[in-house]
Amino acid sequence: MTQHRPIKTVGELVEAGLVADVAGLEAVAAKYAIGITPAVAELIDREDPDDPIARQFVPRVDELVTAPEERADPIGDLAHSPVTGVVHRYPDRVLLKAVHVCPVYCRFCFRREMVGPAGLGTLTGPELDAAIGYIADHHDIWEVILTGGDPLVLSPRRLREIMTRLAGIDHVKIVRFHTRVPVVEPERVDDEMVAALKASGKTTYLAVHANHPREFTGAARAALARLADGGIVLISQSVLLKGVNDDVETLASLMRTFVENRVKPYYLHHPDLAPGTGHFRVSIEEGQRLVTALRGRISGLAQPTYVLDIPGGHGKADIGAASIAGGDGCFTVRDWQGGEHRYPPSGGGD
Repeated sequence: MTQHRPIKTVGELVEAGLVADVAGLEAVAAKYAIGITPAVAELIDREDPDDPIARQFVPRVDELVTAPEERADPIGDLAHSPVTGVVHRYPDRVLLKAVHVCPVYCRFCFRREMVGPAGLGTLTGPELDAAIGYIADHHDIWEVILTGGDPLVLSPRRLREIMTRLAGIDHVKIVRFHTRVPVVEPERVDDEMVAALKASGKTTYLAVHANHPREFTGAARAALARLADGGIVLISQSVLLKGVNDDVETLASLMRTFVENRVKPYYLHHPDLAPGTGHFRVSIEEGQRLVTALRGRISGLAQPTYVLDIPGGHGKADIGAASIAGGDGCFTVRDWQGGEHRYPPSGGGD
């Protein structure tokens, strides 16, 4: 079935043949945004009830089940937000969340309580002024990471304005974008957008989010080529998801496909404790087994770092390494400053 417009409602899911049983889905849609682009809809195998593309984007009633350890802000963004739109967790880098909408809404999103039409929205002019002012005033900030939401939903004109303003801040040397757009809406990545992502005196990195090798359509590969040919450094981020990529063959194919498209594997995220996402989570032991198996199977060029965002805002830890210890679902994980934290956290968090 050819899909010509984005899918945003339960009724449109039915029309597109993506769901038959709508029981409970309106309640899901009332809590969490729905968004499936035509490019993604074309990829979904409607004959496969376990299709890994559908699992990422088509809502399920499982999302109404919230476990005690799950959190509305699972990685602690709000605890490190000195001004609206900025998260300053590490000394030398900040997140700049200019927009809180996306072309697609992943069912496992760790910011699912903040994004979407009813989410935190786009920064107003004064809010963006304050965010840029904060970055300018803090000379230890070397890198600005545009995330959200998906920053590439902004027009090239808006992106160019942000990059021009960052170009005027001498101590910022790196600008990084986190995005799904090259794989879920590749037609947006034209020459005008590629040019808008660059600024004098800055090096631009773009982290491409994909979780399954089937996401690399011909159009997606062409979009990545335009970015790479335009001088944008490409890195990857993926989430380890039950029923999507939690087997070594799929992960190996995914990482090789990134490398074949000039995208350096960067992060493989352990799924965050976002509300209603328990059906996506694998155990840490299983994740460790998978990344260990990858080491003997694929090139070093294709090896991602397996990371956990420690609940409570304590940053990322490499959980394929010695920063995590324990078993049977109970772990102690060490953050970048040497602090130790329980995972999952006990009631009330830390």
